[in-house]
Amino acid sequence: MNGDMAASSHRITLGPLVAAIDQGTSSTRFLVFNSKTAELLSHHQVELKQSFPKEGWVEEDPKEILQSVYECMERTCEKLTQLNIDISNIKAIGVTNQRETTVVWDKETGEPLYNAIVWLDLRTQSTVERLINKTPGRNKNHWKHKTGLPISTYFSAVKLRWLMDNVDEVHDAVVSHRAMFGTVDSWLIWIFRYSHGDLAQSEELIRNLRSHEIWSSFGDPHLRGKFISVSTLRLLKPWRRSVFTCRVFVFHAQCLGDQSAALVGQMCFQDGQAKNTYGTGCFLLRNTGPKPVMSDHGLLTTVAYKLGRDQPACYALEGSVAICGAVVRWLQDNLGIIESPEELEKLAASVGTSYGCYFVPAFSGLYAPYWEPSARGIICGLTQFTNKRHVAFAALEAVCFQTKEILDAMNQDSGIPLTQLQVDGGMTSNRLLMQLQADILCIPVVKPSMPETTALGAAMAAGAAEGVSVEFRYARWKKAVQKSMNWETTEPIANGNGEPSIFSSVPLGLYVMGSLLMLVGAKHLAGQRLS
Repeated sequence: MNGDMAASSHRITLGPLVAAIDQGTSSTRFLVFNSKTAELLSHHQVELKQSFPKEGWVEEDPKEILQSVYECMERTCEKLTQLNIDISNIKAIGVTNQRETTVVWDKETGEPLYNAIVWLDLRTQSTVERLINKTPGRNKNHWKHKTGLPISTYFSAVKLRWLMDNVDEVHDAVVSHRAMFGTVDSWLIWIFRYSHGDLAQSEELIRNLRSHEIWSSFGDPHLRGKFISVSTLRLLKPWRRSVFTCRVFVFHAQCLGDQSAALVGQMCFQDGQAKNTYGTGCFLLRNTGPKPVMSDHGLLTTVAYKLGRDQPACYALEGSVAICGAVVRWLQDNLGIIESPEELEKLAASVGTSYGCYFVPAFSGLYAPYWEPSARGIICGLTQFTNKRHVAFAALEAVCFQTKEILDAMNQDSGIPLTQLQVDGGMTSNRLLMQLQADILCIPVVKPSMPETTALGAAMAAGAAEGVSVEFRYARWKKAVQKSMNWETTEPIANGNGEPSIFSSVPLGLYVMGSLLMLVGAKHLAGQRLS
C-alpha cells in the first residue's frame, strides 16, 4: 500500500459536509461544517483592501475578491486534509455576500469593467436626487409598494445607473449587450460556472418584491427607464440551485445575502423572531412570515429566505445602519485614539459614561429610519473635561442608540414589541457594548454559542440601566441626529457669476450673516452713544 492509499484509508468519515463562502465587506472566509451537528470543522479568512478614490467613494477590486475566495477555499481544504478529513464529502456550499456591493463585467471575457462599488458608497447621491425629483411629490418612497425599498444610495440599481453614465467601458458593453451586472455573489457564481449565472437573493431596488422578477427585464411601466433600459439586463432567475466545479471539487451551491443568512443561522424561522448583526454596518431583521409587511416607519421590506425551489419565500422587515463596526476602524485608523478594537472597550469601560458627549457616525449619510444621504457625522456636547475615553463610550452608545431607533420602528410596524434580541457579528465580542445594548433596549440580548451564524445560515441554505436615565440620553442623542442632517448637498448655490456662493455652505453662511448683523448692530449702538 503506497503512502497516498495509506493516508486515504485513515481519513475520518463524518458523513456529508456543508461549507460556506462568506464574502463580507472587510474580509472573505470559507468555512466547513458537519452537516449533522453544525460543528465548525475548519475555516480560513483573508482580509480585503478598500480604496477611497474620492470623498464618499468606496471601492473594491473584483479580482482581489475572487482570488480571496480561491485562497480561502484552498487553505481550508489543506487544513481539513491535515486533519484527515475527506474533502470529497463536501456536498454543498452556501454563498453569502455583502449584498448591495455592485459589479459589472464582460460576459465574453469575464473581465470586470470597473471596480466593485461598495454598498456604503455615496457617489450616487446626485443620481438619487434626480430620481426623487422626478417622482410625484418628490417622494423617496414612491416605488416602495413594489420593491419594498426607498430610493437610496444604498441599493444596487442606482450604482448601475451611475456606472452606465460615467464609465465608458460599462456604457459600451451595455450598448453591445456584453454587460453582466450583479452583486458579489452573482459575480462569483458566474466566474465559477464560466457561463451566464444566477442572480442571488440580494437587494437591487429593481426586483418585484412578490414575484422576485427583475422589473426592468419585464418592462414594468412604472419603473421602465428609471434605472436602466429594458434591454440592458438579461433575465436572471433567482434562487436557482447550481452544480459546478471550482478548482477543488464539484458541489451544489445556494445563495443568501449576508443578513438573510444570519437570520437563518440564528434559527429565526418563526414570525416575530429577530436578529441584529453588528458588522461593518448594523442590520436588524425581523421575520414576518410568508407575506411581506410594508413599513410606515422607515424600514425595508425584503425577502428573508427561500429554502428550496418549491418552498414559499419568507419575508422580513429590515433596519439598516451604515456605520457600526466601521466606527471602530475610524477611531483606530483616522483618529489614532485606539490601537485595536479591544482597546476601545477598555477605554469606554474606564469611564462608564460619555459625560454628555454624543456621537452620530453618519459618515455615509443616515440609513433607516431616515434615509437621508445629506447627513454627516458629528460629535457634540464637548466640554474641556471631555477626553478620548468619553468619545470611545459615545461611539459604543451610538451603535446601541441606532439599534434602538430601528427596534422602536419595528415594534410600531408589527404592533407586537420584541421581547428578546438575538445578536451576532464581530462587535458582539465587546461585552460592554452588549451590556449597553441590553440596558438601552430593556430586553435580553442573546448571543449564540456558535458565533459563525452568517456562514452557518448560508451552509444550511445550501444544505439593566434605569429607564429614565436611558430615555434622557436617547433623547439627547436623537437631538444630535437632527443636527447631523442637511449637511451635504450635491448642488451648491451659485452667485451671479456662476461661482459657488459662500452661502452654499449653511454653517458658513450662518456664520457670515451673524457676523454682518453684529457689525451692523455694533455700528448702530456706537452711533447712538455718539449722539
